[in-house]
Amino acid sequence: MSTYCVIGSGISGATISNLLNKKHSVDLYDKARGPGGRSSFKRLDKKIGFDHGVQYISPKSTEFKKFTTKLIAKKILKNWKGQHIFQNKKIKENKNHQKIIGRQGNNDISKYLLKKINCSFQKELKKIDYNKNKWKLTFADGDNKFYDNLILTCPHPQLLKLAKKYINHSFIKKKLKMDANITVMIKMKKTKKNISSFLFDDQILGWAARENSKLRFKSIYEFWTLQSTAIWANKKILKNKENKDLNSKILINKFFDLTGIKKTNILFSLNHGWMYSSNSKALKIKSYWNSKINLGVCADWFVGPRLEAGWISANDLFKKISR
Repeated sequence: MSTYCVIGSGISGATISNLLNKKHSVDLYDKARGPGGRSSFKRLDKKIGFDHGVQYISPKSTEFKKFTTKLIAKKILKNWKGQHIFQNKKIKENKNHQKIIGRQGNNDISKYLLKKINCSFQKELKKIDYNKNKWKLTFADGDNKFYDNLILTCPHPQLLKLAKKYINHSFIKKKLKMDANITVMIKMKKTKKNISSFLFDDQILGWAARENSKLRFKSIYEFWTLQSTAIWANKKILKNKENKDLNSKILINKFFDLTGIKKTNILFSLNHGWMYSSNSKALKIKSYWNSKINLGVCADWFVGPRLEAGWISANDLFKKISR
């Protein structure tokens, strides 16, 4: 039985791990505290939390629709109902736009796919070496691991640092600019407006979601996730850590201005910057596999900015490995 190592627990890493685990031994590592990648769920207590990455899933391909339909039947996913306010004048609203979310959090897909996988979190990969048909992985804590096969699902800039010398393909040399995102999570007193989400027509604030509307918990307070536009985040992300308070204040003030919700005291706020949130331009390939050194790469940025793109990339890689 071949041993596979998968780096990253987002939908790409979770999907390829699940597919490979049917015939192989798979270990997964992620530098985060838990699974999900871009669809991570920031938990405040056992139930209350924020979808601070991917806000919802809206399947496009037939295959992914079948996959999400199966997970809805299994009560892993559900439809996000309520009043969704569409303010963007540049894009025509699709009234049939489906919004699917995890029942407990949007990382539920990764958690479901990784149920039988040996996962290690808070393990940051720093270096890879290939020697004598084995991959040596060196982690930030000094730990070393050895595997027959290695699958990387990290963002393009991180992949470049780790594996450039092992990948002889044009996609690794491509100047791929991944968009950033700055997310602010807030807790405040309840409002009179029973809104689920806002899609704004603004240069700074792009989206706001009321977490209470997802019906995962009950609270006397309201919890909102605010997400910036890529245009604004790309300018601010490099100094977001040192300017967290200022950037959060800008997004929060925009939220009250654009929604018409009466300004109130913020009881809790948390700022999270996504340096490599998404890639809007699809590449010519959906994944990469080198059978000579048993190195694979799959990620959403091969296919596009949507969460679905990561699932498509992972399935494409599995087909290449299985040939």
